[in-house]
Amino acid sequence: MAHNGLLFLDELPEFPRNVLEVLRQPLEDGTVSIARASMSLTFPARFMLAAAMNPCPCGFHNDRSRECQCTTPMIQRYVSKISGPLMDRIDIHIDVPAVNYKEMRSGTEPEGSARIRERVVRTRKRQLERFASSHEKIYCNAQMSSRHIRTFCELSTDCERLLERAMTQQGLSARAHDRILKVARTIADLEEAAQIEPKNIAEAIQYRSLDRTYWA
Repeated sequence: MAHNGLLFLDELPEFPRNVLEVLRQPLEDGTVSIARASMSLTFPARFMLAAAMNPCPCGFHNDRSRECQCTTPMIQRYVSKISGPLMDRIDIHIDVPAVNYKEMRSGTEPEGSARIRERVVRTRKRQLERFASSHEKIYCNAQMSSRHIRTFCELSTDCERLLERAMTQQGLSARAHDRILKVARTIADLEEAAQIEPKNIAEAIQYRSLDRTYWA
């Protein structure tokens, strides 16, 4: 039902692990297959996945104002429902700390949704123009295959060195490597830059914080 739309899963580790593992095929291929005794059917299932989870069962792990009551084995069991291969297929996963009182009461005006939308629309148009010559139905960076990544995500020597260091130190997979390049290409597009720069690679790596926290 979320095909061509958004699938939001709140409290991700509360879903049964076998249910979450079913997401791996549509996240990778954009399709979902249902097998029955008499037949097997394949449906389109290309969606944007957004998920949220607490850092532990009580929700206060690494909280600056409240004490976490969870033990290390409890936290490990809690997050173990989310497998490494599933996390590999999620482009961005970050830790969001609790907002303190001063931040809530600050007079700083946040950027409006209208301005953000203008920037996103401009960036998506840039990507449509990039893939216009492709014979495949590709509309954004997230849909790039390995072949497209090699074509549209050329890296300088500094970018190569930075990415190689992250791959080695954090033990990232080949799938995570491709995800980082897609995100870096998108960051560069948002800045209207023709080439991916080291700062884009560094930012994309930082957007995989849960790899370092739970699945390192």
